[in-house]
Amino acid sequence: MKLRYILFATALAFTSCSDDFLNLTPDSELSANDFFETEEQFNQALSGVYAVLRSTVGESGFLMGEMRSDNTHYDYYAPDRGIHIVRRENIDDILDDSQNQWTNGYFNTCYAGIARANTIIDRIAEASIDEAAKNRILGETKFLRAYFYFNLVRYFGEVPLYLTEVKKEDDAFLAKSSVEDVYKVIIEDAKDAIAKLDNPKFPQNGRVSKGSASTLLAEIYMTRKDFTNALPLLKSVTTMGYSLLPVYSSIFETSNKNNAESIFEIQFMMGDQGQQSMFSYWFIPKSNNVELITGVVSNTLNYGGFNVPTDDMMRAYENGDTRKNASIGIAEGVIGSDGSFVIQAVKQSEGYVTPAGKISKPFIKKYLHAHSRERNTDDNWPVYRYSNVLLMLSEALNETGASGEALTYLNMVRKRAGADLPLVNTTNKTQLANAIQKERRVELAFENHRWHDLVRTGKAIEVINAHGVEMKAKYGYLASNSYNLNQDRLIFPIPYLELQLNKLLTQNKGY
Repeated sequence: MKLRYILFATALAFTSCSDDFLNLTPDSELSANDFFETEEQFNQALSGVYAVLRSTVGESGFLMGEMRSDNTHYDYYAPDRGIHIVRRENIDDILDDSQNQWTNGYFNTCYAGIARANTIIDRIAEASIDEAAKNRILGETKFLRAYFYFNLVRYFGEVPLYLTEVKKEDDAFLAKSSVEDVYKVIIEDAKDAIAKLDNPKFPQNGRVSKGSASTLLAEIYMTRKDFTNALPLLKSVTTMGYSLLPVYSSIFETSNKNNAESIFEIQFMMGDQGQQSMFSYWFIPKSNNVELITGVVSNTLNYGGFNVPTDDMMRAYENGDTRKNASIGIAEGVIGSDGSFVIQAVKQSEGYVTPAGKISKPFIKKYLHAHSRERNTDDNWPVYRYSNVLLMLSEALNETGASGEALTYLNMVRKRAGADLPLVNTTNKTQLANAIQKERRVELAFENHRWHDLVRTGKAIEVINAHGVEMKAKYGYLASNSYNLNQDRLIFPIPYLELQLNKLLTQNKGY
């Protein structure tokens, strides 16, 4: 969907025509102009903003946040070279262009959320509702708008900055704003959200809180290398009642949603409401039947085999790290007569060695839980967890000269990961920084943080190009010009159709 249409369609949806003969809204139904009046109506509109989040982790989020990095790859299947498959692979191989439907979809999804948020922000000022409710709704909406723009600026660089409801077509055409200006808006929105939201209440209900907004603003500062401003925010989150769960795998259980470690997670619900998740199906191997993995008869040849843990990712786990078995499974089998993978057994990844005569394929099982219908699962997606806060706090302390204190928070995460894991004890700034990033990689694996961590720490080009050498040596199907990461490709291209529709836009350098 084109950005102009997204923004203008929102305007049309919430604007009635002045000419009576064009006003097609029945007298018995609400129009936009009399919809935004009650607290219940604003809550319904806010739910619509939250709903957009589901698309940011589905079709595109893992492609851009994990597969672009050294964490995951894809299960190459020669018989299916459809454009929807190849363009996913292109993101991983760093061969994507401005017509890639998946990165373009992410761009447009974020603006759909922003358009809905802008409508609420503009209209709630005149609403006669309780002030406390107004502040809560505004706080949540400002958080969500900041979150959408934060992802846009990290993935696409300079982007158009829409801050008010688009009510006419001309308002839908804006030039790019500078990265600095986009960050100013994001920071102000996050600060406003912190001021208006309350501390989390346990059990949580899935809505953002002061803890969510504080974590978002802290990550923004970390991305800007402003560790001094990130520190008090991260320390404040440690006083809000969050805690690490004793067992890593239990964090992701569907019976344990929005738990004490969860700071913000995107809500999904299996069933017929259209709110189900299905990412576990994208992440399991391509096969005619994956029942041994899912418990449900299903053929994944057309959509499975993405976000496959790389050899380098598998090696990143230390012996005795319980996070490996909790996050990664192994499908073991043989290649059938039709060339597809026949799954014969599912094994744990820790200590696994492929037997003679067998083929093994690792897969993400962090989001794989009991369900009864194909591609209809109940798993939420974690955006911020308390362990992430502890690791960001450790990093910020190390960067500001308090390496000894930084060890406390790093080792809290390691202790939970495995009793046999040795504690980190170095206070050398560089060594500790590397240890923290290594810990972030395994602790937050497959949660769409790795690419951002590589970019913000300045390691992306070095790490990905070295990773590419290993990948091309192993996989003959990779093009010789794949994995050629340079400064320009640290961000993605502006969608081609946006450039055709909005002549004020310019393409990012290198595309």
